[in-house]
Amino acid sequence: MAGSTAIVRQPGSDLSACELSYQQREPVDAQRLASQHAAYVAALRSAGLNVIILPALADFPDGVYVEDVAIVLDEVAILTRPGALSRRGEVEPMAEVLEPLRTCLSMQEPSTLDGGDVCLHDGVLYVGQGARTNHAGLKELAHLVLEHGYRVKAVELGDCLHLKSALSSLPDGRILVNRDWLKLSRVEHSGIIEAHPSEPCGANVLAVGEHLICSSAYPRTNERLSEEGFDLLEVDLSEVHKMEAAVTCPSLILN
Repeated sequence: MAGSTAIVRQPGSDLSACELSYQQREPVDAQRLASQHAAYVAALRSAGLNVIILPALADFPDGVYVEDVAIVLDEVAILTRPGALSRRGEVEPMAEVLEPLRTCLSMQEPSTLDGGDVCLHDGVLYVGQGARTNHAGLKELAHLVLEHGYRVKAVELGDCLHLKSALSSLPDGRILVNRDWLKLSRVEHSGIIEAHPSEPCGANVLAVGEHLICSSAYPRTNERLSEEGFDLLEVDLSEVHKMEAAVTCPSLILN
């Protein structure tokens, strides 16, 4: 992991208009979110990452969730076209950051695709087919990454926002899943760990080398992961979860 980098963006102060699809709106404490974001950055650093911290985008309450606006691979970065119209203005500021670091390719209309719908596992880009990512987005992504040797496979989603809400790639080739939110038949893996049934949102974790950054909101799932020998870094993300977001959402990882 030496030399690996995480890009994060500071949260704004007005979060009242964040996008929600499956959750009831709750007031988000901006000060507490800022504190939790700082702890998240500390966890990234503890996992061995250099961290680039970008300033908040005042007009974009979801701008803190940088994962959705780009897919960063070793060879190229794909600038997405988010499914929520309110988020499309987040892409250009991220492009300015990524262009010195990667060759950047942009998705075009009529494609829509959120980075949270894309999970790289064993050389395959699995793409969730749900509310934010359409078939045109899947096809365009497949075209953009073809020359770099990646396969792209669609995964049908249930009642969840993004693929990574229900599927995480683990460092040993296994996957962490919530079976109720996706069809696993097209996902290749060397084994499954299931999120605890009482914690349906617990299937989202961030693998950094041999570490797993996890939310403290899902202790039963985290216990399962710990018992399997993974090195966990737990963070409190209660305000993040109010915004229908999870552990992977606030960062882009560049290896």
